[in-house]
Amino acid sequence: MDANSKKKVPQNTITRDIKNLAAPTGNIYESVVILYKRANQIAAAEKKELMRKLEDFRNDRDTMEEVFENKEQIEISKYYERQPKPDLVAISEFENGELYYRRAQSENPIDINGE
Repeated sequence: MDANSKKKVPQNTITRDIKNLAAPTGNIYESVVILYKRANQIAAAEKKELMRKLEDFRNDRDTMEEVFENKEQIEISKYYERQPKPDLVAISEFENGELYYRRAQSENPIDINGE
């Protein structure tokens, strides 16, 4: 993804303080769920983009020699391998306040007592 390559995202994992991750939501588990969902969104978008680019190279009659000789396909794959991992991008966005999240709450709460 071109948008992620412009951001300053570390390429490897770093140690983070759990208190800092929990601070925006007040709950570490809620923060982890937000990060999980965002990382899945990023991964799905990257996979869709990669599959779209690799679709141009798909051929029903490919042999193993033809697959290894296709330099453009190898370069595209290497580019995506060098991209930061989706979880690192999600954490970076969360720490920088770039994520929008909200709690799903019912407008009409259910009364258990039937009143």
